[in-house]
Amino acid sequence: MIANRVNRIKPSFTLEMATKAAEMRSKGIDVINFSVGEPDFNTPEHICDAAKNAIDNGYTKYTAGPGMIEARQAICKKLERDNGLYYKPKNVLISNGEKQSLFTACQALFNPGDRVIVFTPYWVSFPEFVRMADAEPVLINTLSNNNYEPDFNDLDKKINKNIKGVIINSPSNPTGGVWSQGAIIKLLKIAKEQNWFVISDECYEQLIYEGNSVSAEKLNQDYNIGALVITCMSLSKTYAMTGWRIGYSVGPENIIKAMSKLQGQATSCANSIGQKAAIEALLGDQSCVESMKKSFKKRRDLMLKKLNEIKGVSCEIPNGAFYAFPDFSYYLNRKVNDKLLKDTFNISEYILDTVNVVTVPGDGFGAPGHIRFSYATSSNLINKGIERVQKALNMIEE
Repeated sequence: MIANRVNRIKPSFTLEMATKAAEMRSKGIDVINFSVGEPDFNTPEHICDAAKNAIDNGYTKYTAGPGMIEARQAICKKLERDNGLYYKPKNVLISNGEKQSLFTACQALFNPGDRVIVFTPYWVSFPEFVRMADAEPVLINTLSNNNYEPDFNDLDKKINKNIKGVIINSPSNPTGGVWSQGAIIKLLKIAKEQNWFVISDECYEQLIYEGNSVSAEKLNQDYNIGALVITCMSLSKTYAMTGWRIGYSVGPENIIKAMSKLQGQATSCANSIGQKAAIEALLGDQSCVESMKKSFKKRRDLMLKKLNEIKGVSCEIPNGAFYAFPDFSYYLNRKVNDKLLKDTFNISEYILDTVNVVTVPGDGFGAPGHIRFSYATSSNLINKGIERVQKALNMIEE
């Protein structure tokens, strides 16, 4: 029999949608994929060259469990340069992608019966990480008309003694929302008062289109709040390295040691070649980051324009990541081909079946009525794909 914990968690439907798109392409179907959560650019050449050199020079063995000392030193330099944070290598844990960093943080910090705050809309894995630690997620609303910042009235109503932590994600997947410094500071103060751990997912911290990224821990230090913050970051989105599986976490030494202990029994260490490439990514030429960011911003503006031209659809301006999260509520509970579109799973399925465009239903992110569109694709495909979506929606009965 399969263990009960497997039945307690949901599959990653974002990966399912990506798999479905790949299957359609393999059959020769002209599919346009707006479900992808990764840059469409190749990893920059200087990073690839560093990996090739690592192989040629024999860096193909196990590394220290927390990561190569040189790689952890590079992360410390990056944090100082970009985030104004000062850490030592002993405060850094390199993992097999930031996803493992977040998972391991939950495993290290939460016990059975604990409650952990997760804000809706949420990245699909956040509630499942909590459940895999035998804890329970407490879902808190956000304000869609205010960058999806926390609804503090809803938070106040749900605070109880069993809550042990909170997961924050700015810029956000799936909304692209970027929280104001004021919202983060307010939440950090509550976390300090309630003695909560704060896990800050800052995967998209370099992909902000107006203004600059400010890490939660930087605010925590600048305002002398004193909350316990574990920051998780990634190379995947910033440097187009999703397949390399290198992420990292930084925080208090005792927590990082606990996470390293768990990781050591699970995956030993992150791959050595990827760590060598990470050093070059973090300390080498950064012009590639700015170039990709400029492309994403142009695509964002195009996608927003196209989406907001569709009858009944509205989309707030996402200031970060590479997702748009339009509201499709206008089309709920309408019929097409004698089928009732009762939720966004139905709408996304209808769009896929009708015009071969892959999207991600918002219901899976805890956001009924919304659909996630990734603009990590070419402007030509954005134009073509949104026109197809509009064509499909025009067939729906009034």
